[in-house]
Amino acid sequence: MINLFIHIRFLDIIDILLVTIIFYEIYKLVKGTVAFNIFMGIFIIFVVWLVVKSLKMELLGSILGQVFGVGVIAIIIVFQQEVRRFLLLLGSRYRANRQFSLENLFSNQFKLASEASMHAIVDACQQMSENRVGALIVLARESELREYVETGEIIDAEISSELIKSIFFKNSPLHDGAMIISLNRIKAARCILPVSQKLEISPVLGLRHRAAIGVSEQTDAYVIVVSEETGRISMSSGGELNEDISKDELFKILETSHK
Repeated sequence: MINLFIHIRFLDIIDILLVTIIFYEIYKLVKGTVAFNIFMGIFIIFVVWLVVKSLKMELLGSILGQVFGVGVIAIIIVFQQEVRRFLLLLGSRYRANRQFSLENLFSNQFKLASEASMHAIVDACQQMSENRVGALIVLARESELREYVETGEIIDAEISSELIKSIFFKNSPLHDGAMIISLNRIKAARCILPVSQKLEISPVLGLRHRAAIGVSEQTDAYVIVVSEETGRISMSSGGELNEDISKDELFKILETSHK
């Protein structure tokens, strides 16, 4: 007699929920990128493999099993940016939830320095916007972005509105590329950033905006873009671009990020 009853344990429910959460997080990471089609292909093969195993088709099941055995390495290579973003997301949430840290211990000093720097950054962006001067400014947060700093010219100077404007002046040798600000200092200029591969990015947006989205996809940084064509100020974080923001909105975003 066939047993029609399925015994489901509490651990089985937890197992299903965890797998669902993992797949959902992966889906959010690859959605809108070239890797999305690859992810869907792998997911379909995985579902087929589960069906084959349940039907006890030994030969096909063993072949698919070998494919997945080798495929783990291939997935890491293909999805290296997405894996990095996923691990960064986990690390950022862990650090954000910690109760004790040096930043919290000396929070007043950090906030005072950051507030002066934020005013300088916002004022510089406002004036560059009015004069149609293109700019790309990366504001490091938890990660110091050393791999990107090393691609540019090291400056390591105090943050000032005049210095930012002079670097992005059209005839300046450092205006092409990104400025990276980390640990309350201008670390480097003319830095090279990764360009986003998202398919739904508007074709109107140039390389500055694509680079801003790209580096915010791979790190926890905030990226400010001043358009040379329109003078509009945009902010990118978490792979999303907030376009045409005002001076007050920019300062509010920066102020919130440093709390």
